[in-house]
Amino acid sequence: MTFTGKNILVIGASSGIGLATAQQLHAEGATLFTASRHLSPELAALSTTHLPYDATQPVGAAFDALPEVLHGLVYCPGSIKLRPFERVPSEDFRTDFELNVLGAVQALQATIKRLKKAEGGASVVLFSTVAAAVGMSFHTSIATAKAAVEGLTRALAAEYAASGLRVNCLAPSLTDTPLAAALLNTPEKAEAGAKRHPLQRVGRAGDLAGMAAFLLSDQATFITGQVLAVDGGMGKLK
Repeated sequence: MTFTGKNILVIGASSGIGLATAQQLHAEGATLFTASRHLSPELAALSTTHLPYDATQPVGAAFDALPEVLHGLVYCPGSIKLRPFERVPSEDFRTDFELNVLGAVQALQATIKRLKKAEGGASVVLFSTVAAAVGMSFHTSIATAKAAVEGLTRALAAEYAASGLRVNCLAPSLTDTPLAAALLNTPEKAEAGAKRHPLQRVGRAGDLAGMAAFLLSDQATFITGQVLAVDGGMGKLK
């Protein structure tokens, strides 16, 4: 894959899957724009154009520095709050929805005209979770929000197909990133997490970055409206 001459925006690129995606796209020649609340040392090392941005706040002028044409957008912000349903306050449902769904909505509304201008079509990659398709205890809030992301993916893919804009979604399982650190911070937790997957390991940020890069690339120009599992077989195999 090559991204030479392509302008791509990665939102939530300071760590985890977003950082791994930015690193891969940078290595493959993309003209990379990143947006996050913090500029991590790892992200700063890429020498990309960084835009300070909080996905829970109005976009305002945050994206004014973007070029007139965008060839791709990846929205990576997410959350993991696992607790019994009876102990989940309604505010947690609201917070998860605002970050995962409304954050993606406002970012796309602010950039859609730039994406539509891409010759040959642009690509958008969003993120769901295996828990949106497979019922998992203690996942009510995040599963609800991410199920909405999947609906958003399909609706946008239908609406913009005639414009050549592709919209797809990745649904990972437990992935070894800072966001999931509390779920993997002991050898016992790490082993238990690995054993839940048919492939006997948890995901790595690079697993998702590689698939995101593929969906952004010219090799995936006939793929849109899809929710693709990158979950070690958890969603389909027993």
